[in-house]
Amino acid sequence: MARDTNEVRVRRVYDAPAAADGTRVLVDRLWPRGLSKAAAELDEWDKDVAPSDELRRWYGHDPDKFDEFAERYRAELAEEGGERAVRELCERAGSGRLTLLTATKDVERGHVVVLAEVVRKARGART
Repeated sequence: MARDTNEVRVRRVYDAPAAADGTRVLVDRLWPRGLSKAAAELDEWDKDVAPSDELRRWYGHDPDKFDEFAERYRAELAEEGGERAVRELCERAGSGRLTLLTATKDVERGHVVVLAEVVRKARGART
C-alpha cells in the first residue's frame, strides 16, 4: 500500500530543507536565532499557533512540566484564535505533506509535537 503523503511531520528549522517536507511552516512565536529567512525556505511563519508568551515562559522547557504544559497548550489551541490557526494548518495538510518547524532543541518535549498531534486529530489522520 502506498504511503499517505498527506501527513504531518515535525522537524527543526535548522535542519536542511528536504524535498519530502512538502509545505514548511515555522510554528514558533520568535524567529530562530542565526537563521536567515532565505535559508529557512519557509512557505509560512505562523506565530499565532505558538504557545502564548506567558505559557512559554512558565514552561521554560522543564521536562518535569511537559505534561502540564501540553495540557495548557491544548487548551490555548481550543480557544478561538487557536482553533482558527489549527484549521488553517489542517487545510494546508489536506493538500499534501505538512512539516511543522521549530527552533526548539528538545523537539520531543516541545510545543510542536503537541501541535502536530492536535492537527492530526483534527484531520482524523492516524498518529
